[in-house]
Amino acid sequence: MKILLLGKNGQVGWELQRSLAPLGELVALDRQGAPGLVGDVSDLDGLAATVRALQPQLIVNAAAHTAVDKAESEPDLARRLNAEAPAVLAREAAACGALLVHYSTDYVFDGSGERPWREGDATGPLGVYGRTKLEGEQAIAASGCRHLILRTSWVYAARGGNFAKTMLRLARERERLTVIDDQWGAPTGAELIADVTAQAAAQLRQAPGKAGLYHLAAAGATTWFEYAKYVLAQAQRAQPAIEMKVTEVAPIATRDYPTPARRPHNSRLDCTRLQAAFDLRLPPWQDGVRRMLAETL
Repeated sequence: MKILLLGKNGQVGWELQRSLAPLGELVALDRQGAPGLVGDVSDLDGLAATVRALQPQLIVNAAAHTAVDKAESEPDLARRLNAEAPAVLAREAAACGALLVHYSTDYVFDGSGERPWREGDATGPLGVYGRTKLEGEQAIAASGCRHLILRTSWVYAARGGNFAKTMLRLARERERLTVIDDQWGAPTGAELIADVTAQAAAQLRQAPGKAGLYHLAAAGATTWFEYAKYVLAQAQRAQPAIEMKVTEVAPIATRDYPTPARRPHNSRLDCTRLQAAFDLRLPPWQDGVRRMLAETL
């Protein structure tokens, strides 16, 4: 099986290079591309030509505009990367008979209530990022291509920057930290997303009827405030000699930390359908965070 991976150097893309490799011949591209191949998903014509040249059986799109606040000031670029590029990939996937795997987000919902969001719930994005990601989902579904769309949330990885690393850095620099305590979700590791993707893609070769839209997040839920406290406690447990200046971590409301883009208060995702369809067990969010900290401390 020939596999085309786009966005290979992002958090999820980096892990996908590892998880997808056993499934077949992997062609992994970043924005620089490769001789005769375009990996820059803003180049729609080049993207289409690349799929036609490779004729892959599996396309995995891990490229996106994920800077939520920046998307508010550059909506055209966000739409090109998050909606128009997936539409091109879907069209080309339909033409060559490939399975398209694409990643979406909890930001397609309005963040109301406390119940975990199900796949069939009404969408209502609050900003440009969520709207353009929803447009990408809709374009893929309308194309008629075989697809697997995985909505996820609060993604982190050991590689690159993440919330936990930021909290640890600030804890060494400041005596007091303030962290939002009215947004709920599940920190979800890029490693988990990549492993689930590979398992699902492998099963879909034998059971194409399982294709569709699913929610994927680690089990459980927390707030950014509780997440920060967990990270700091785990760091001190793992390295008792670690030097931290912080003496207080205080909860604040979203309204006390204004940002260009509105954030959903409820990012909980109901992953029952995914686990049942692919016979998976999603681990508690704490498991992945502990492992990430063990790698980075």
